[in-house]
This record gives sequence, C-alpha cells and structure tokens, in this order.
Amino acid sequence: MSEKKRTGANEFVETLELAGINKIFTLSGNHIMPIYDAVFGSTIDLIHTRHEAAAVHMADAWARLTGKVGIALVTGGPGHANAISALYTAGMAESPVILFSGHAPIGQLGKGAFQEMHQANIAAPLTKASWVCPKLEDIATDIAKAIRIATSGRPGPVHISLPTDVLEALATNTNMLTIDSFTPESSAIDAEELIALLDQLKQAKKPLILTGPMMLSKNGRSQLQALEDFLGIPTIGMESPRGISDPSLGAFSEVLNQADCILLLGKKVDFTLKFAQSPGINQDCTFLQIDPDQAEIDRTKKAVGSRLTHVIKVDIPTAIQVIMKLDKNKLANSDWKNEVRSAIQFRPSAWDALAKSSNKIHPAQALKPLQQILDSHPDSILVSDGGEIGQWAQACLSAPNRVINGVAGSIGSALPFAVAARVAKPDVPIISVMGDGTFGFHSAEIDTAVRYQLPFILVVGNDARWNAEYQIQVREYGKDRTIGCELLPSHYEKVCEAFGGHGELVQHSDEVLPAAKRALESKLPSCLNIMIEGLAAPNIKRN
Repeated sequence: MSEKKRTGANEFVETLELAGINKIFTLSGNHIMPIYDAVFGSTIDLIHTRHEAAAVHMADAWARLTGKVGIALVTGGPGHANAISALYTAGMAESPVILFSGHAPIGQLGKGAFQEMHQANIAAPLTKASWVCPKLEDIATDIAKAIRIATSGRPGPVHISLPTDVLEALATNTNMLTIDSFTPESSAIDAEELIALLDQLKQAKKPLILTGPMMLSKNGRSQLQALEDFLGIPTIGMESPRGISDPSLGAFSEVLNQADCILLLGKKVDFTLKFAQSPGINQDCTFLQIDPDQAEIDRTKKAVGSRLTHVIKVDIPTAIQVIMKLDKNKLANSDWKNEVRSAIQFRPSAWDALAKSSNKIHPAQALKPLQQILDSHPDSILVSDGGEIGQWAQACLSAPNRVINGVAGSIGSALPFAVAARVAKPDVPIISVMGDGTFGFHSAEIDTAVRYQLPFILVVGNDARWNAEYQIQVREYGKDRTIGCELLPSHYEKVCEAFGGHGELVQHSDEVLPAAKRALESKLPSCLNIMIEGLAAPNIKRN
C-alpha cells in the first residue's frame, strides 16, 4: 500500500494540534470529508452532533468553561446556514469560537457548484471576521489569524470557509508556525492615565464597576472578586438578557439607581443598561470607560454625552492586571459595598415558606432542592436556557461555573451546552435547566450525549406552554388575547429514555431531590420532566 500523501486537510489538523486544540464539535458532510479522514492518527477528538447549530453551541460552552478557543466544523451550503444562528449567541456572550465551514471548490465557483453559497458574507454580520481560505498555502496562517482575532480585545466568533479543492490539494511544505503564532494581541496602557481614572472613581460616594460576559467564567469571576477586594468598590458582572432586572442579581436595580459614578469595564451601554438612561440609572450619574473597542466607546459617548468623563481604550485583562499592581488604596465607604452585596444576594423569604405541592410545582420548589447537588463539588456547573424557567433557575441556583443563554436572549442552547460542559469537565455535577418549549430545539443531542457517554441532569420545567410569550401577551394585550402559546404536557423524560438515557416524571415538590440523586446514580444523560406552575419570571424587590 502506497504512503498516504499530505493534503490541505492534514495541514488543517496539524495546525489545530500545534495550537493546542484537541476537540472539534462537528457534523459531517460532503465538503469536510477530507478533514475527517485527516483526523485519523491525530490527537484531535471529533464530537459528532445531530445539528450544526448544536455544534456551534457546544463550541461556545467549551470556550466559556475552558478559556480556550471553541472549534465548530460543519459542511458547506445548508450545513453552514444551519450553524449561523448560534454564532449570535456566542458573539453576544463574548465567547471565542471559530466556525470552520466546508465550501464549494474554488475551481467551480460561478458555475453552479454543489451547495455554492456566499458563506463568508452570510456569517460576516455575526462575527468579528469572516472569509474564505483561497489556497492551501493560507490554511495554517488563516487558522492562526482566526485564533488571534477570536481571543484578542473583546473575544468573539470568527468564521472561515474551507473550499474542498483547497483541502484536497497536495501539501509539499510543512508550515513554519510556532505556538506564539496563536497568541492573542494585547495593548499597552499608561499607568498614570489609569490612576487618574481610578482617582475619579474613588471620589464618588456610591461608585460601581460594571463588566460584561467575557469576565464571567469561573476564573473571570475570581478576578472580579479580587478587583473588588483590592479597590473596595462593588464590581458586578452582567450577562443576562434581563439586564438590570436579572434575577440572579437579586434587587440590584435598586442600588444601580443610586450610583453616582459607574466604571464600564468592558460593559456595553445597551438595552441591558436601559441605554444608561433614567429611571434605570440616575440622570446625574457620571461614567468612566475602559474598553478595547472604539465603536463601544463611541456608542457610550452618544448615549451619555458629557457624562462620560474619562476613557481608556485597552483590553480588559490588561487593565485588570495593571490595576492590581498599583498601590493599594481602598475606598473608605464599606457601607455602600455591603449595601450593594446585600441587594444582589436578596431573595424573597416566601420562596422558602411555600407549602408542599403536587401536579403543578412552584418553580422555586422545582429548582432550589438542586442546589444541594451543585454544592457537592467545588467545580460544579449550572447551565440555564432562556425563557421564564431560565430566569427562575438563575435566581434560585448558583454554581462555580455558569453557562447561560446570555445577552442574545436566545433559547434552546441548554442541551448542547450541557453536552459540551461534560466534555470540558468530566467529573463534576452538571444541572441544565430549560423549558418544555425549547426541549424541541435540540432534543436529539441526547443521542450525542449517550453515544459519547456524557452524563448530566437536564431539568425540563413543563408548564405546557411557551410561557415567556404567554406572559408578554397577557401583560400587553390581556388574557383573552393569548395565541400560539399552548403546548401539550408531553412526557419528555420518555424521549430521553428512548435515546438511551435516564428519565423521570416529577409531579411533587418532595420528589425533586430524590429524582435528581437517582439521575446522578444512573451515570446516564438524564431528564427530569418537572410539572410546574406557569409563573412569570421573578422581579425581585426588597420592598
């Protein structure tokens, strides 16, 4: 048998290996078969999914949990199109993801090639950069460029299309990249300028530091806590589509309105901050901003005008590193910091005084018992989808690692997120919460979890309706004008069992924790189908 020749696909695999990447979330198809063949004998594992969007969601969760670049690989044409919507979720989560898509051969473009499509143009609005790799000689450098773009400044997704004839072309030279070729770009910062900004912040009576999704990994939260302890200024991460009404931030809106100076540490001025306008934020509040993107700085200037008094354009990790090396000079107003923390930690006492229930369980009763499982390991993971049940989950549960639907406000990602979470962390408890409506988006990924032996507990809050939409219609139009909301009280646990997982129907509040423990003991992907009251998401207030 003759020796197998080295191709562009081999170059692709070898470059990812050099970059330290050993997991690809993917769905097969004609255009990317050369890569599948090239993976044999490499250190890379393919996690083969049931839908292209799920592959991107998995790459997203992997990136958030590991701090590494998440890689999704799909075929061209419709496969590429299927993956696109998930890029929006990753982008709004500031997650470093690279989507590699197969592509019609360069030599056939314009001739009606199989599944020919303007793929780079389609992905461009949802990515930091998007292009077609034009020739074999560019494969390695394009990958390195994509990784640098995805991880530099404000992290986010990148797309590269890989034409089949580029992947099949014979490679004659080994690429000359080194590990440094993949290092993210960093920016310099003037320490004196930073000191001047911080001095202004410390002169405020009620200052806040707000940051965005990129700093809300387990490691990022640790850095934020260290920054808060160092400066003595409340430092709050925001990543929810509910913004200042994020239930996981308790009664935060009450103290945000009192702030007289806010440092935007990579936090966008967008709908989550009510565009920095009153009543969400005091109309006399001044702003400081540290951000890597000039476009975000310009948007803040447009929103708040002269109230933006000091700006530094630099990446956030660099800024935090420099701050932590400055002379320690804490703010004296510890009462304010304690007030902010008290507001964020507040939860209604009524949630702990609910009577035992059956048939229709209060969402707090369906979720709070699961905290015991999350508390059982210092590296446990909470995954939360969107919708009303997702907000209840974020209000009732906490974990060292959290992956949520994010600022995108998308739904349906919780199941693929859970699959990737297990790939990222093989030995920790994982609770993934979603609604009965979104179960239908990616339920076939239970098959993926079973095939790869990736156990987790999927909690389905079953109120037999699209509850977020129902609540909007009731609020805006009245109870007699709801439409397109009702679902069947289906047995989703049996769907999980049909795929080879463990499933249980839970109809009583006392059964939640025992059922979860049995799910853990099964060591299978598990679904707890919990029949709940269809309540609106909590709007937490202290008074």
